[in-house]
Amino acid sequence: MKTDLTKILSVAGQHGLFEYIAQARNGAIVESLETRKRTIFDMKSRITSLADISIYTTDAEVKLKEVFLKMKEVLGDAQAPTSKASADELKALFDKALPNYDGDRFYVSHMKKVVDWYNEIAKFASFDFAEEE
Repeated sequence: MKTDLTKILSVAGQHGLFEYIAQARNGAIVESLETRKRTIFDMKSRITSLADISIYTTDAEVKLKEVFLKMKEVLGDAQAPTSKASADELKALFDKALPNYDGDRFYVSHMKKVVDWYNEIAKFASFDFAEEE
């Protein structure tokens, strides 16, 4: 089954990723990718679709989808390091996967989020992404 990154959401202050299910009267009904538990986030929640996220490079911005695919090329079937990995280990991964990332605007804290999201998609979804319309 194809993964639609427009429906995979990150919510500020919440651990993990969520899949958009439906619109609620005052927010969005989502389902945790990990636990499959449904919940509602109200309009005040800072919800971001992974399709809307890009990584700064020295040339331009690269969509997260492309970053995931480049990471998959580098890692093969192995998992990415966890967010608890050292800064040097994370930088080494991104030096291989995205060698021209902009170190002044793409911080280690961002790398930690990306590797967590990568591992969660690898475990609970797939890297066979649906094409955006």
